[in-house]
Parts: sequence; C-alpha cells; structure tokens
Amino acid sequence: MSDERVTLTEREAKARRKRSVAIGVFLVVLVVIFYVVTLVKMGA
Repeated sequence: MSDERVTLTEREAKARRKRSVAIGVFLVVLVVIFYVVTLVKMGA
C-alpha cells in the first residue's frame, strides 16, 4: 500500500482550525439551549 498523505498549507490549516472551533462553539450553545429549555419545561 502506498502511504499518501495530504499536507495542508498554513492557510488551510488555519481554516480547518477555525471551522473546528466554530463547530465546537455551536455544539456547546446547542447543549445550553436544550438544558435551558428542559429546565423551563420542568419548572412550568
């Protein structure tokens, strides 16, 4: 098997990092929203 790997340029690596951070922040916000909605429904 040949061992071909893709090497990213510095710009591509930074873009990937920003995308990863954005997805992480989005997931945290989504979890917080679900948590708050659950608390509100249980309190009502």
